[in-house]
Amino acid sequence: MIKRILAAAFLCAADGSAMAVELPPEIAKQGSIKVAIVPNYPPLEFKDPATNTLAGFDVELGEALGRKLGLKIVWQETSFDQMMPAIATGRVDAILSGMTDMASRQDTATFVDYLRNGPRFFVQQSRAAEFKDTKAFCGKKVGASRRTSFPKLIAAWSDANCGGNPIVYVGTEGSADARTQLRQGRLDAAVQGGETLPYIMDLEPGTYVPVGEVFAVQFTGLALGVKETVLQKAFVEALDGLIADGSYRALLAKWKLTDYGVEKAMINAGQ
Repeated sequence: MIKRILAAAFLCAADGSAMAVELPPEIAKQGSIKVAIVPNYPPLEFKDPATNTLAGFDVELGEALGRKLGLKIVWQETSFDQMMPAIATGRVDAILSGMTDMASRQDTATFVDYLRNGPRFFVQQSRAAEFKDTKAFCGKKVGASRRTSFPKLIAAWSDANCGGNPIVYVGTEGSADARTQLRQGRLDAAVQGGETLPYIMDLEPGTYVPVGEVFAVQFTGLALGVKETVLQKAFVEALDGLIADGSYRALLAKWKLTDYGVEKAMINAGQ
């Protein structure tokens, strides 16, 4: 067995002292880590329209984690469907792309959870008077990305709240498609991560109105190979370091995500 080595990476502890972080030898040697991203989920990750470069909370968090670990983050743009196969086969070392930590995914990846999230209903502002509370969605057409956990969560909410007048779920090709169908009047309401709505509402002022609060609590995690326990521990320590020195809180504030922050890094907290 190859003996593990200590990378030349250091975290600043709360008292200002330095703490060595162990990394897998191949990653320590190359000084970089390949991270998958799908830049279509603002404000977490997207392409800056002015520069066509990666931007968003996850991008800045990833770069900050890299600095803590002494590693260069090599972003690899991919599709949502390819992210989990890529981590399973070792084509990438990590996924940092707004991915919800779900128990069904934990056989393929281990998640270092860095953000809370959850689904939230929203409607067109022009129809806000029709939806005084979430019960008004019973019997209505509600759209959400079919590639997320939202369809099951909407169904569970409907079963618990709508009785014999269930929500009519409409699967969409991502949250942007849901918003398009909402504006076109093909949907009565849509659901996406509550953490993303303030940014979207700033981009399209006067267009959308949230209704109710987040109706299920989930966690967003950085995904790593299930056997990569050394790398998992390194990222936990790096994230806790960012939380301790205030960098994490500053990024949350910048991207209007303060209400969705975590107090410490967690492993596989998703259900």
